[in-house]
Amino acid sequence: MIFVTGGAGFIGSNFVRAWLAGGQEPVLNLDALTYAGSVEPLATLQGDARHTFVHGDICDASLVARLLAQHRPRAIVHFAAESHVDRSIDGPGAFVHTNVQGTLSLLEAARAYWLTLGEADRAAFRFLHISTDEVYGSLDPAEPPFTEDSRYAPNSPYSASKAAADHLVRAWHHTYRLPVLTTHCSNNYGPFQHHEKLIPRLIGNALAGKPLPLYGDGRNVRDWLHVQDHVAALHTVLARGVPGRTYNIGGECEKSNLEVARAVCALLDELAPAAAGSYERLIAFVPDRPGHDRRYAMDITKIRTELGWRPMETFASGLRKTVPWYLDRLRSRS
Repeated sequence: MIFVTGGAGFIGSNFVRAWLAGGQEPVLNLDALTYAGSVEPLATLQGDARHTFVHGDICDASLVARLLAQHRPRAIVHFAAESHVDRSIDGPGAFVHTNVQGTLSLLEAARAYWLTLGEADRAAFRFLHISTDEVYGSLDPAEPPFTEDSRYAPNSPYSASKAAADHLVRAWHHTYRLPVLTTHCSNNYGPFQHHEKLIPRLIGNALAGKPLPLYGDGRNVRDWLHVQDHVAALHTVLARGVPGRTYNIGGECEKSNLEVARAVCALLDELAPAAAGSYERLIAFVPDRPGHDRRYAMDITKIRTELGWRPMETFASGLRKTVPWYLDRLRSRS
């Protein structure tokens, strides 16, 4: 069995569904079901004996210890986190609580459990920590992409809390020899993403005839990674990653927010045309958020050469899978 935290969130639920669809071993899934978590993505797993869902918090040390002792997982895959930058600006305390204190609590529970294992099981055990490219800070337009050796320079309460969690994970490997793996992913998109994120918000607002708000001049650049590519990379890292190492995961698809909005509008014009004309007419620029990073980009040479992973989706192919999924979902609810 593997133990997944945050497995009712966007990336976590996609990971759990893909893991079980691939015939892998059972999953113990712990999620606090905050605003960003939902059992809806897990509905297809109802009645599947390989999936055990527990509603609970990673900060609940006694609960986590009890689950580890009862289910005896061979790995922990740690997604659980507060992850919305705007929310972190409005309320940073929740991000420190979950991302820092929660990771600390989980690491300590994992270490105590790991020490109970026999020699072979201890050697095979893995703690996979999922982090973000945002811990590296912001790039100028001409700068090379982030590598695993890029210095940490987090600029938002969210990225600072994830950087702190990364440092804890690294320290637990260095000090206690806990066999950890850390990944840094770029911007994900795909099914079941929270409606506050850029692509779902663009689709929902466009169909409702509402403005499509873009911060500043809309030219902030992100590396876009389809969630199914991310999930496949995590499977690879868990299977073949070297304990103590960090792996960057990106889609090699740098796009500005304005380019993303125009691409979404073009697909909507094709798939759900509006009588009033192209959805691009709804794009609106709004005051920039505080400390908005200008550009992220990921160098994925390490995971490509060491582990043989590369993204399968281009931004165009991934978006053509994503927009129809949201269209079908919104139509079914209307």
